[in-house]
Amino acid sequence: MKAKSPNSIDVYVGNRVRVRRKTLGMTQHGLAELLGITFQQIQKYEKGTNRIGASRLQLISEILRVPVGFFFENGGSGPIEGETSELNKFLSSKEGLALNKAFIAIEDPNIRQKLVSLAKSLAVAGLSDIEAELQDPVANG
Repeated sequence: MKAKSPNSIDVYVGNRVRVRRKTLGMTQHGLAELLGITFQQIQKYEKGTNRIGASRLQLISEILRVPVGFFFENGGSGPIEGETSELNKFLSSKEGLALNKAFIAIEDPNIRQKLVSLAKSLAVAGLSDIEAELQDPVANG
């Protein structure tokens, strides 16, 4: 008999739990202990293989200090089938998580804005370099 695949909403909610937990620097063991469950159960929640009940999701939201709506997209209706949020992908990466933590630690709004401007200019410069390489026959050798 074929194993049942996780529901896309359960996977999305579990991933949001994982992203927030990691943003706070909390381990699976730490969250599990606060919930009174095993870390294996946290793993199953985060993968979406086990659904998180409403009361447990409420408790998780309190522990992770976010509103319950944080775990949902599109006004609480969950992800659109087949759509993956760019923000979710970004926060799921090691680099995105590290950048997010560092950015949050910057208290001065002027410095934050300068960092955003720098990132935008680097992105544009990176695109320009790639476009130039594609158009330059010598570079393509």
